Amino acid sequence: MARRATLKLGFAGDVHDVIVVIPDDEPIPWQWGEQFSVLGKETPRVDGPLKATGGARYSYDIQLPAMLYGAILRSPYARASVRNVDLSEAQRQSGVMAALRVEDDEVRFAGQEVAAVAAVSPEVATEALRHIKVDYAPLPFVVDMDKAMAAGAPKVFGRRSNVGEPHVSVVGDVARGLSEAGAVHEALYTSPVQTHVSLETHGAVASWTDGGLTVWCSTQGVFTVRDDLAVLFDLPPDKVRVITEYLGGGFGSKFGAGAEVVIAARLARMAGAPVKLMLPRAAEHVATGNRPSSSQQVKLAANGNGKLIAIELVAHGSGGIGGGAGTSGPYRSIYPCANLRIEERDVYINAGPSSPMRAPGWPQGLFALELAMDELARKLKLDRLEFRRRNNNHPVRAAEFELGARRFGWAEKSAAAKSSANQSAYLRRGIAVAAGAWHSLGSSGPEAIAVARRDGRFEVRVGTQDIGTGTRTVLAMVAAEELGVPLSAVTAQIGDTRFPFSVPSGGSSTSPSDSPAIRQAAAHLKQKLFRIAAPMLGAEPGDLEARDATIRVRFEPARKVAISEVCRRIPGDSISAEGERVPNYEGFRYDQAGCQFAEVEVDIETGVVRVLKVVAVHDAGLIIDPLTARSQVNGGVIMGVGFALFEDRRLDPQTGLMLNPTMDDYKLPGPLDTPDIDVTFVEVANGVTNTGVLGLGEAAHVCSTAAIGCAVYDAIGVPVRDLPITPDRVLAALGKV
Repeated sequence: MARRATLKLGFAGDVHDVIVVIPDDEPIPWQWGEQFSVLGKETPRVDGPLKATGGARYSYDIQLPAMLYGAILRSPYARASVRNVDLSEAQRQSGVMAALRVEDDEVRFAGQEVAAVAAVSPEVATEALRHIKVDYAPLPFVVDMDKAMAAGAPKVFGRRSNVGEPHVSVVGDVARGLSEAGAVHEALYTSPVQTHVSLETHGAVASWTDGGLTVWCSTQGVFTVRDDLAVLFDLPPDKVRVITEYLGGGFGSKFGAGAEVVIAARLARMAGAPVKLMLPRAAEHVATGNRPSSSQQVKLAANGNGKLIAIELVAHGSGGIGGGAGTSGPYRSIYPCANLRIEERDVYINAGPSSPMRAPGWPQGLFALELAMDELARKLKLDRLEFRRRNNNHPVRAAEFELGARRFGWAEKSAAAKSSANQSAYLRRGIAVAAGAWHSLGSSGPEAIAVARRDGRFEVRVGTQDIGTGTRTVLAMVAAEELGVPLSAVTAQIGDTRFPFSVPSGGSSTSPSDSPAIRQAAAHLKQKLFRIAAPMLGAEPGDLEARDATIRVRFEPARKVAISEVCRRIPGDSISAEGERVPNYEGFRYDQAGCQFAEVEVDIETGVVRVLKVVAVHDAGLIIDPLTARSQVNGGVIMGVGFALFEDRRLDPQTGLMLNPTMDDYKLPGPLDTPDIDVTFVEVANGVTNTGVLGLGEAAHVCSTAAIGCAVYDAIGVPVRDLPITPDRVLAALGKV
């Protein structure tokens, strides 16, 4: 059964009554103007002390009795037939307890798994790899995307073309739009392969007991790993347990049971002992995924009023032996245009396969789109922010543009000189703005349990995982708010397939998927507590509410009893209630906006770029904890700095080997590269779930690189259309090399 509820939804200055149909057992969604006691307060992470003191147990920290250590032998060739793998000498080495061949007759990238061993120590395992004899027959290969597209290039997959079938979509008539244009801009924009660089590398500890498999795994999806392993080892799902107490980052690269997880489980079964297999850093760079490269031929046309009337994108990119190189999301979503044509192709090369990476395709796409927008604005002689205003139809983004412009000082900085008497003669300042968007509504499926104990403590359980975003804190805060108790009374238990089902943590879906299930479970538990409290207060359960650690009569708040006293009346040790995440409602909006303003300083003699300031304005529905939310935005911006200025996977064209597979050689932003980051949230009551929470991890990242790239253009007067924006590229754009 369902009921209708009229909710006040929207954002400041644009709030409307919206009728929402919700299930009978679902709490009324939080709406605009709601007063909270726990939510919305800056709250340190509940697991912060454990992480700061080393008490948090990551997969890397797991130690089991008689545990062995795994190591993987990887191909030194970018492509080769594997004619034979001789494990016998390795198996004879002292301390080696198991060895196996990875059953692939052909390797297609340097670093692909060939064989593995388990031994009594990491050192013995690594040494044993040297005693595995592999008979390779090297084959022609290609690791350059342009060369892979040329006639006669070595084929990555047998006779199949290296260039995938085009994905084409057309709206309206682009040719007609171009013919009516007052200004047209066309250029080619490129971005390199970026690797995830999770601080905790991929890996697992696998242990077989009582006919079942337990895996401590660094994963973004405990249930996806469970299901993969159940299929691979022909086990019932309830015979596979996956645990991820803490996770040192994933950014999209840690969803299913990767090769390292499967190999650990195979070795453990062969050896009859637990096996830990955590990848070294070089293997993490080479074999566990990446953000594909992109080459985007962009054509934009606008009429004399500064309205876009044609957008055309012809793009290709390479995810190595994987796909997923599309970049068209922003072109379809940010600026409405009646005439749009998109053509995208994957190009295959002999390199490690891609995997999803924080907002797949969007940072690349927005870099090209927004820089093209700035170049077209210059042709139109329009202020760049004004050009975006004229092509924006999202009411939340319109408010964010104005708020961000004021906080950033757009008008004042736009009028300022690029250099001043207080600066070196070689330093130039530039500013820019870039729009963002995302769609992190979450999904139905997660289930949760809420428990009240006789001593007044509460627990909530759900089989999700915290990928570093503060999930335990957010879920505990939601439960505490619904139950009317302080956060200190609630513990959130996650990261175990013995808890109720949840979805993987990807697409910024964790909080919007899990928080509604937690709230519903807490609401159901609260009703059970009301039934216990009602005779204590001489009232009906339906007349009660939970506030300030008490249960009280709604219209007579002086009639109350402490929740701790109610818990003491629980007949057994505890009571519990279940909740589920129901499908989304028709609320205010299904999308997110966002924008970022950036200021950079460019040394025109050395080409060095410094990002000085970023003002980030974002919406993510109801902001549960502003502190953890700001942390998400800070991380998104810093990752954007890395993609804009530093990160670039380099492959040797002669060998196919990665040339920079270490933290020394693969440049990441450090403290001195981090700008002043000013974060502001526009709260939106969207009513699409009972919490109205949307994800933030990707929305906070999509436009950072674009804003920086556009600011460099503003500083030096010429666009740098190829990422990363390194000193040599800046100098080349200025004609100095």
